[in-house]
Amino acid sequence: MSESDIVVVTGFGPFRQFLVNPSWTAAQGLKSVGLGKRTDVYIKELPVSYVRTRQIIADIWKTLHPKFAVHLGLARGSSAITLEQTGKNSGYRDKDVCGVCPESHCCVKGGPEKLDSVINMRVVCKEFKQAGIDVAYSRDAGRYLCDFAYYCSLYGGEGRAGLIHVPSSGSLTSADRLVPPLQALIQAMLDQLEGTA
Repeated sequence: MSESDIVVVTGFGPFRQFLVNPSWTAAQGLKSVGLGKRTDVYIKELPVSYVRTRQIIADIWKTLHPKFAVHLGLARGSSAITLEQTGKNSGYRDKDVCGVCPESHCCVKGGPEKLDSVINMRVVCKEFKQAGIDVAYSRDAGRYLCDFAYYCSLYGGEGRAGLIHVPSSGSLTSADRLVPPLQALIQAMLDQLEGTA
């Protein structure tokens, strides 16, 4: 075990009416509060573009070799923090901000249809629900850029990734209210990872 482990946190760039994407604001907040003494937090903004997102995520795994990657995305119409278990490979038909969708409508040609995080998100979700945090568990990340990024990362990082959908409505939309539970959730994921390492 090295002196410090790298955890990469990504958020998305501008999207539709969100000129500053709340997922990116949350990633910046996590960088400033950190994830404990032994963890170096690297943050990266992903453009809402399939091609660039795929390149950036491949680079993260090749160059930084993080212990874990957390991808933050925006859940429109949701007031809960949603922990996603599964990334899906195919069915990408919605165009990105460049007006493009993947030619084959999939993340990785010939890749498995779905990949799960090594983290048991249901366990993390249950623990935080009991503590009164508005958190939900999901196995369907929506077949858009969040799902796409998640699958690419699960594929590149052999399952060592998590996708958290941050709410677009309700009390957790302000970064100062959102960052503390996100920090605690990610630390719980890292603790679980330590247990399985």
